[in-house]
Amino acid sequence: MKHAAALVSMATGVPPNVFHQTEILEAARFLLGSQYPQFETLSALFANTGIQHRYGVKPMEWYCEPRGWPERTQAFLEGAEALFVDVAQKAIERAGLRVTDIDTVVTVCSTGIATPTLEARVAGKLGFRTDVSRVPVFGLGCAGGVAGLSIASRLAQARPGTNVLLVVLELCTLAVRHDELTKANIVAASLFGDGAAAVVLRAGDGGATCIESTGEHLWPDTLSIMGWRVDPEGFGVIFQRTIPDFVAEHMKPGVTAILSGMGLAIDDIDRFICHPGGTKVIIAIERAFSLDQGTLDHERAVIAEYGNMSAATVLFVLERARERGLPRRALLTSLGPGFTASCVALRHAA
Repeated sequence: MKHAAALVSMATGVPPNVFHQTEILEAARFLLGSQYPQFETLSALFANTGIQHRYGVKPMEWYCEPRGWPERTQAFLEGAEALFVDVAQKAIERAGLRVTDIDTVVTVCSTGIATPTLEARVAGKLGFRTDVSRVPVFGLGCAGGVAGLSIASRLAQARPGTNVLLVVLELCTLAVRHDELTKANIVAASLFGDGAAAVVLRAGDGGATCIESTGEHLWPDTLSIMGWRVDPEGFGVIFQRTIPDFVAEHMKPGVTAILSGMGLAIDDIDRFICHPGGTKVIIAIERAFSLDQGTLDHERAVIAEYGNMSAATVLFVLERARERGLPRRALLTSLGPGFTASCVALRHAA
């Protein structure tokens, strides 16, 4: 696959503040318990996610005070810029490149608004060339890691020999709400953390791990399943259907359709690398694809150590899978607002 886009390097990173799941539960109980009679019933969610700890761009005390758009945005810009620089530098160094060797930057983020966009804000700090191509992508949610890899690979393949830097960065904790007394808000509080991943891709000179094919599947009439609602306080999470149930019913047919477009079938896949929304979602994926329970071990490890970092999470799983050895063909999958499944088939030469 000489002319396919290859994974040259990758890196992941998290902000400095670590929160244990029990600590988050107690903070949520303090803030919401007296206002929301259903809180104690829903508090079991914190134990059922499979999460042990998560990371945030601000200390715990910051989240315990009411915040509006200006404060959330300032926290987003500061935290996102620092995390962007961290993972980008690591990925570029691991590729044996200089920052000036980067020709295109793809930035994926759905948890904050920045104009100018993040790659422009850090251009001076990192030292990007003045003619670097910028491709910011917003609104893909949890599907953004896989969809972003797909976009970056096509850009690399369109210009063989050029270096494409993909940065997927999500600061989900900044959307925490005190005024949202809903099950969706409790679910979000029990799941989400902050993190970022960066990948360098290049086409034209071969590579051990190549992007074999990409595809997406958009289900009609599913806009209300997942997304953001924007109001004066900030983003408000939308979860209007149970994701594990949707996965169990619809994911295999959707992925089968994507694979068919690639000229592949489920049996051609040696390893699934999935976005782990939580323990119940992981179990639903294993059942949907008739995998033995526990097959998605990297997914369980990442969700336990980092929580759900939206789009970045699947790239943490990919990093772990690469470190432990990829099979001949793996399929990255993620689900996100739309409601959409994004897939990338990886071909690995031993």
